[in-house]
Amino acid sequence: MSRIGKLPIPLPKGVEINVSDKNVVTVKGAKGTLTQKMDAAITLKNEDGKILIARATDQKRHRAMHGLYRALVASMIKGVSQGYKTEQELVGVGFRAANKGQLLELTLGFSHNVALQLPAEIKIATATEKGKNPTIILECADKQLLGAVAAKIRSLRKPEPYKGKGIKFTDEILRKKAGKSASK
Repeated sequence: MSRIGKLPIPLPKGVEINVSDKNVVTVKGAKGTLTQKMDAAITLKNEDGKILIARATDQKRHRAMHGLYRALVASMIKGVSQGYKTEQELVGVGFRAANKGQLLELTLGFSHNVALQLPAEIKIATATEKGKNPTIILECADKQLLGAVAAKIRSLRKPEPYKGKGIKFTDEILRKKAGKSASK
């Protein structure tokens, strides 16, 4: 049996979970509502405030889906109860970030400013303090959407290996190269 798939998922207070006839899981909580279509071979049971995921057979495909859907449902439950948050830092002279509603405007050293329209599900905040790098703070209940948007923002100017200039996550550790002078 799958080590991940057999673990029960605790259901926090204020979170409701429903499974429709077409195997669509809907999770409602304080931070929002998320839905996920599940494979027909995977079943979901709610027992004593814990969610149990089961599979129909021991086929290789069903074993693979067992752990996957358990992880997806667990992240949905955590998302609607606590939410997910990521912070990115703009490292570089003249790099700036500002938001107007869901529109993120970035100055990244190009000849033009970069504007991104973010999905409505994501809450965005930008902070610029004197003596510190500008930061972008993203919050969302959907872990997949948050990761995709954060990766898109980072791809606009990845940190370069010599000085570390670019957009990086605040907890990310960059390995810097020595450059030309190190070879002598």
